[in-house]
Amino acid sequence: MASSLTCAGVIWAFLSFLCAAASCVGFFMPYWLLGSQLEKSVSFGTFRRCSYPVRDESRQTTVMVEQCGRYASFQAIPSAEWRICTVVTGLGCGLLLLVALTALMGCCVSELISRTVGRVAGGIQFLGGLLIGSGCALYPLGWDSEEVRQTCGNLSNQFELGTCHIGWAYYCTGGGAAAAMLVCTWLACFSGKKQKQYPY
Repeated sequence: MASSLTCAGVIWAFLSFLCAAASCVGFFMPYWLLGSQLEKSVSFGTFRRCSYPVRDESRQTTVMVEQCGRYASFQAIPSAEWRICTVVTGLGCGLLLLVALTALMGCCVSELISRTVGRVAGGIQFLGGLLIGSGCALYPLGWDSEEVRQTCGNLSNQFELGTCHIGWAYYCTGGGAAAAMLVCTWLACFSGKKQKQYPY
């Protein structure tokens, strides 16, 4: 099978895939913020949540439903900052995934990735990483929402966690984006082979 990638390009392709996978998995998982409510573990993502309180009318009490799921609608996401974070981070993950899949195709298809295409792909990766980084930076602005305050002991505020702590999915998303911005963008510059000149 012919490849349009240099040795550095093959490393770039696989590293791009790992970075995109880390960011996408972290973005989808609802373990960005971890806390507890009614002695049950509660976790939040940007658009998903695990464990939520429900009023039990038969017993006249509030019980925790221990399930994970998306919010019922986009407007149901607890804060405007988290809604923006969801859109921005999702767009960034999409860009990283697009470049990663194109790079992997370059391992099998000759003349798909030229030096110019590699540099453009690196620029797209940088933009994707920047969008995800912006989303991660916006996320703490939503810690003052009522849902988060109920879970974090009514002590949380913007950039103040209260009794909660940051979960692994937040680090996974941000780490994948940082590696894509810093390492993959640099490797992309050396990824494509010099194009052959055809005499016509």
